[in-house]
Amino acid sequence: MKILVLIDGSKWSQKAALHAVAVAKKKNAKVVLFSVLDRREAKAVAFNLGARQGDFEKVRSFEEEVWNNMKRDIQDVMSEMLKFCRGEGVNCSVKIVEGIAKDKILEEANSGEYSLVIMGAYGKSGKTRIGSLLEEVAGNVKPPLLIVR
Repeated sequence: MKILVLIDGSKWSQKAALHAVAVAKKKNAKVVLFSVLDRREAKAVAFNLGARQGDFEKVRSFEEEVWNNMKRDIQDVMSEMLKFCRGEGVNCSVKIVEGIAKDKILEEANSGEYSLVIMGAYGKSGKTRIGSLLEEVAGNVKPPLLIVR
């Protein structure tokens, strides 16, 4: 059994990882911690920074800085989660890809490698309604999908 856990750095995705570890321990399953970095997010943040500072000429340099921070942040989160999983005796690996989250998640989840997909109900924004990414992928993921709240 192989479990795909979608990680975006939010507390909800961390809760999803905890559930994946519990299932993996009972089923002797492998866990894959999966995250997608979307450059469009870095561009949007950089544009907003430039707008706030009234300096649109710095947008490109802001974008690179934001992008590098995004990569470093998710790598740090994944490293901590990997350490936790291994400490619990769970076979675990990390996969970080770049692209459009919905597309990359569906591609990975539907690759035929996974028996279960686990994700948090909410994303990084922490909004109280179901996350928009969940709405985009839930009906299109072929393996069973466990949504953690």
